[in-house]
Amino acid sequence: MCFYKFPNDFWWGSASSAAQSEGASLADGKAPTIWDHWFEQQPGRFFDEVGPAQTSTFYENYKSDIQLMKQLGHNSFRTSISWARLIPDGVGAVNPKAVTFYSSMIRELKDAGIEPFICLFHFDMPLVMQEKGGWENREVVDAYVEYAKTCFELFGQDVRYWFTFNEPIVPVEQGYLYDAHYPNVVDFKRAVQVAYNTMIAHAKAVSAYHDSAQNGQIGIVLNLTPSYPRSSHPSDEKAARIADLLFNRSFLDPAVLGQYPHELAQLMADYSVAPQTQPEDKELLRSGKVDMLGVNYYQPRRVKARLNAVNPDGPMLPEWFFEPYEMPGRKMNRYRGWEIYAKGVYDILLNLKNNYGNIPCYISENGMGVEDEERFLVDGQVQDDYRIEFIRDHLIWINKAMSQGANCRGYHLWTFIDCWSWANAYKNRYGFVALDLKTQQRTIKKSGHWIAQIVQEHGFECGEK
Repeated sequence: MCFYKFPNDFWWGSASSAAQSEGASLADGKAPTIWDHWFEQQPGRFFDEVGPAQTSTFYENYKSDIQLMKQLGHNSFRTSISWARLIPDGVGAVNPKAVTFYSSMIRELKDAGIEPFICLFHFDMPLVMQEKGGWENREVVDAYVEYAKTCFELFGQDVRYWFTFNEPIVPVEQGYLYDAHYPNVVDFKRAVQVAYNTMIAHAKAVSAYHDSAQNGQIGIVLNLTPSYPRSSHPSDEKAARIADLLFNRSFLDPAVLGQYPHELAQLMADYSVAPQTQPEDKELLRSGKVDMLGVNYYQPRRVKARLNAVNPDGPMLPEWFFEPYEMPGRKMNRYRGWEIYAKGVYDILLNLKNNYGNIPCYISENGMGVEDEERFLVDGQVQDDYRIEFIRDHLIWINKAMSQGANCRGYHLWTFIDCWSWANAYKNRYGFVALDLKTQQRTIKKSGHWIAQIVQEHGFECGEK
């Protein structure tokens, strides 16, 4: 019998974040983040004008939600701590109500046999810190490091797996290049500075954790998008290499190898967008290498050499160096406009094995967002066979990579329960558990029962649907 077997200690679970699940966004002493502020200023930029206060009420319902996770077979769960909730002024006094909440939430997970994976920053910059310049300002970097140390001291006894940042490329892309997130800046040089300072903050936090001598590991969560050239023509291959440098290796190399790729540094210098640095930064990066890596994978990036010249009077963008390529016959998630390419996760894991020391890693996000899932209700349950197929196909390629020696330790779906997704709000649903926005009622989808069986059996038969 053909069977895709996973190790008995494989991490099965899901991922979420404070801003996207807690709700209570200005309650119990929590200060506003850039999301609270942006929604107040421009609610029309959010789908159906649903803001961060209307997320899935995990702050109130975490105990019952964690019991649902247990039903789904979770042995691990990743979420984040809200900097603005824990330290409302960004620096200084700690909010005791936040300490009570996070301590209780972590303890509830542990009691349910679910290992907490805790991320320190998931896009939710405290507004008071953004008003100082956000990641453009090294003062904010230092404030973040103090926040990280506070988290290690308060919760480190129960948390063994920490992550400094989730998808640090996203605030760079969306906030400083493409006008999709606050602060809505379009400036390549400032984007480079934000990216660089984020990695300095990361390295300092990693070193601080290692200096704390706590019995755990610390890493970073990166959304890796394999860059595939249209053809083997040298110009297409160069375009894919630059896309990989900008969107993947700009964070992957300093996090895992402790240094930036020379080709990336040269590119930034050639276009006069290199970041401001300090003499000690190279040593900081060398000493801030991660113990493990979270890999978020949703879609590949397919590119080709530019066919048209760029407008030199327009803003510099990554697309100066390549153009997107739409591969004929590609499989699509038409709701998100994203290609579905399960083999991409195999290529990522083999790249980590061959070029990054086979660092311990796990798939920290993967998922399929679908609109109007109410269409698939049968007897009160969402019959999300499309999500089951999506997960299954990716697990097959993960299993294949592991059989070839890739050091993958687990799989987390995005997400546990349908959650608020930034400017998209609840347009697309991703969860194992359906959320009724009006009543906040939770109902396990078909995929939730399916994954529970996979966990129980440590895998699935090859022909199983």
